[in-house]
Amino acid sequence: MSNKKVLVVTYYWPPAGGPGVQRWLKFVKYLPKFDIEPIVYCPENPNYPLVDTALMEDISKEVTIIKQPIFEPYKIAALFSKKKTQTITSGIISTKKQSFIEKLLLYIRGNFFIPDARKFWIAPSIKFLASYIAEHQISTIITTGPPHSMHLIGLQLKKQLGVNWVADFRDPWTTIGYHQKMKLTSKSQLKHKKLEKEVLQSADEIIVTSPTTKQEFELITNKPISVITNGFDDITLGKVALDTKFTLSHIGSLLTGRNPEVLWSVLAELIQEYEGFKHAFELKLIGAVSDDVLISIKNYGLDKHLSLLGYVTHKEAQVQQRQSQLLLLVEIDSPETRCIIPGKLFEYMQSNRPILAFGPEKTDFKAIIASTNTGTTFNYHQTEKEAIKTTVLSYFKAYQDNALNVNGIGIQKFHRKNLTEQLALILRPFLKP
Repeated sequence: MSNKKVLVVTYYWPPAGGPGVQRWLKFVKYLPKFDIEPIVYCPENPNYPLVDTALMEDISKEVTIIKQPIFEPYKIAALFSKKKTQTITSGIISTKKQSFIEKLLLYIRGNFFIPDARKFWIAPSIKFLASYIAEHQISTIITTGPPHSMHLIGLQLKKQLGVNWVADFRDPWTTIGYHQKMKLTSKSQLKHKKLEKEVLQSADEIIVTSPTTKQEFELITNKPISVITNGFDDITLGKVALDTKFTLSHIGSLLTGRNPEVLWSVLAELIQEYEGFKHAFELKLIGAVSDDVLISIKNYGLDKHLSLLGYVTHKEAQVQQRQSQLLLLVEIDSPETRCIIPGKLFEYMQSNRPILAFGPEKTDFKAIIASTNTGTTFNYHQTEKEAIKTTVLSYFKAYQDNALNVNGIGIQKFHRKNLTEQLALILRPFLKP
């Protein structure tokens, strides 16, 4: 078998938009620099909730891409309720006043499509790839999830062919936040846990994106687990002028649980107490925003200062990051999300703008922000209100003095090329003759 080729099985690939596509798009870009030849296997006709055709330009010319058709049940569900199906596939699941259709879709999604709605791609992919792997003498495969059905493809190929198998978890499986909202029966929960355990105990190597996920998986398997975070890549935007207003910008989806009311309360008070703040402040939300978050913002009177830009291309998001005065990072306030390090964090750091971050206690991303000196982090607790207020006001005063800057420390270790070097070191033992 060839000692240079690795087969990457992924659902997300350009023109898919959003954060899920970035990780392996960049790994594949840099793997040839470490003498590894990537072959990408992805769906021919996927149902991506977000599309960004500009990412097609970033596909490495050195990569082989193979595709096979996929059956997507979401396309059928959309016939009944296109809007609800779109929000579910985008990850925006409201916990308030769910319609009958939404409840039904969540129940069906959670209990009839295990591990996820892409399960129908597993069997045809195994059949196709078993032949492809043998014909092209491939010794090593990588699966990346979610969707975690990709790992079940790897599991069966491992059993059938005995190939080396690396399972990459961009997010956890059974402890991911939205599992609690999927209306899973106890039988379905057990099935998920059984599949998760089988994957973790069968893969030769496991890669995760955070230390907390590593600790969680170490309770399930003795297989080697490595942490490779997400990161940032080179950008060619030229000089970007800062916003003239005191902009606080969030880039990415603001789901129902990402609703830091303590921050909205602080901003409302600052608007009332400081005339200068009132005239200068602007809250920019770029990406999908849940109705629950918008209602909270309105209840605090911030809608008059709100700019909703909706989904933008990755390149436009990079522009917004660089021109904003202050960047907002928000993760769901739940123990299950301590392991989530949002991909946007690394591009936030690269943009050289201060980060104002909110998340649960002891979350992994807070340690990264602290160690790189790139911003300030808080919990959602009302007890932190005065500290949040003091921090925002200090940022505002620095803005008024044209001195709002950040000096990041050691962020180059999160460059995609350096992260790919870590990946290459993991793969190298599998690729020896």
